[in-house]
Amino acid sequence: MLQWLYVDMNAFFASVEQALHPELRGLPVAVVPLIAETTSVIAASYQAKAFGVKTGTKVADARRLCPGLRLVLGSHGAYTRFHHTVAAAIDTVIPVDRVCSIDEFRSRLAPNQRTPALAARLAADIKRAIASRCGPSLTCSIGVAPNPFIAKVAADMLKPDGLTIIEKHELPGRLFPLPMTDLPGIGPRMDARLRRLGITSIERLASMSRAQLRHAWGSVVGEEWYDRLRGDTLHDAPTVRRSVGHSHVLPPDKRPHGQARPVAVRLLAKAAQRVRHLGYVASSITLSVRYLGDASRRARPGVHGVGWGGAFARWHEEASLPGVSDTPTLLAALAGLWDRAPVADILALGVTLAGLEPADAATGSLFGGQRARSRLAAALDAITGRYGADAVYPASMHDAKKSAPRRIAFSNIPDLDLPDIDTATGEAEPTR
Repeated sequence: MLQWLYVDMNAFFASVEQALHPELRGLPVAVVPLIAETTSVIAASYQAKAFGVKTGTKVADARRLCPGLRLVLGSHGAYTRFHHTVAAAIDTVIPVDRVCSIDEFRSRLAPNQRTPALAARLAADIKRAIASRCGPSLTCSIGVAPNPFIAKVAADMLKPDGLTIIEKHELPGRLFPLPMTDLPGIGPRMDARLRRLGITSIERLASMSRAQLRHAWGSVVGEEWYDRLRGDTLHDAPTVRRSVGHSHVLPPDKRPHGQARPVAVRLLAKAAQRVRHLGYVASSITLSVRYLGDASRRARPGVHGVGWGGAFARWHEEASLPGVSDTPTLLAALAGLWDRAPVADILALGVTLAGLEPADAATGSLFGGQRARSRLAAALDAITGRYGADAVYPASMHDAKKSAPRRIAFSNIPDLDLPDIDTATGEAEPTR
């Protein structure tokens, strides 16, 4: 019996740009984080995909593949607003059970909606609702199946603007023509691992016993695949947030070591604000640096942790925290990490706050100074929430206050209740 419906928006970022800019409709469009030949494509329209341009393609390569390609700077605030509009449109037809990513949603079918004909009618209603609220540029592909896993696979089988319905009696055979990497959870590395075990097709995968699948995965996760492939529903494991972080690829003028530090402060300020907004405190902070060139040659005495990853040196180090979320305390910890980092030109930075626990469950500080800093952080958050992200900020990030604007992590929808910098305009956004 059909139980789940999965909505997958088609070329979402590029389609939003075409919806906002009618002159781009019907043209090959690539969304990029910055206008530079050395960066990579975030998303491509179907007109660009026809030339081989896809997510991750270097801009220089994309231009060679598609000479008429239009580059558009990502408008991540707009993508988030359209995301909420799409969710609201789906909700007018069927309740959204889970937001799976910025452009994917799933819903549970009611008992009176579980026949193929009724599910197809429901899918058509969803497509009309999205078009009505977002315009004709935004289309979606929909999968309907006995469990969420197969519904997601089905949504990817016919793009763009498709509908695929897979009933339980068709499984697992309906999946056999697909490459294994079309299954969520089997990426290039897992595919290679399975192939080393002689598992080269979904048909072979589906023929294995629970014990064999457990051996292939090296854990109980393999047994779950036995059920997924046959359309059986597994209960979702509860999710627990363990970290909050931000990263940023630096433009050329911010790559010298001294110019990069304010960007690190900006990343920390954003992460700290998110942690407070979520009601957590952190027990560790990690600074991650990706260098241009061999940073190990310029490391300070006693500096360890510099290793090679591809063409770039990487360094990271972690420091413990006493369960805090206020920016001044976190800045002091960041300063200690920065002073231990190698001095060299920097390509990318990342700051992560981890070991999160609810602030109301954490052991409170016995010292008045910490409580005062927490109250100050709350007051500053209220000011930036009303007047914008750059109304008040640490002085040490002044030269980078417009850096690292809001970005989209596909599985983590930015909160529009937090102020940030608009990617396209570079201006501070107050909360809505």
